[in-house]
Amino acid sequence: MADSPPRIMRPTSPHLQIYRPLITMMMSIVHRITGCALYFGTAILVWWLLAAAASPSAYATFSTVAGSWIGRLILLGYTWALLHHALGGMRHFIWDMLHGFGPKERVLLAKLTLGGSITLTIVVWAIGLAIKS
Repeated sequence: MADSPPRIMRPTSPHLQIYRPLITMMMSIVHRITGCALYFGTAILVWWLLAAAASPSAYATFSTVAGSWIGRLILLGYTWALLHHALGGMRHFIWDMLHGFGPKERVLLAKLTLGGSITLTIVVWAIGLAIKS
């Protein structure tokens, strides 16, 4: 052990405090977060399916919870997370085809992912509310 070479001082890895947040970096982080959120949202989907299959009273309980303001807020968030994650997956698919790697293309794809997910969420909810009325 006494003959071990001295440690070489290497530069430490930069941390988030050093980097300026870029839209592509933020979209990468949000893509991971929405992926995790979809696990919890899928539990809501399973609850809905089980309630529909179980009994009218079980479905009424689900409808009461999902129809409350907090339930609708959670469903709105789930809808956005699902659409954002899907569009982020399409962005990654474009990259897998070796397209969109230029600086302008990366930023454009990130902005389209964010704007598209918000727009599609509004459209889906507008259609859903119009059908319900």
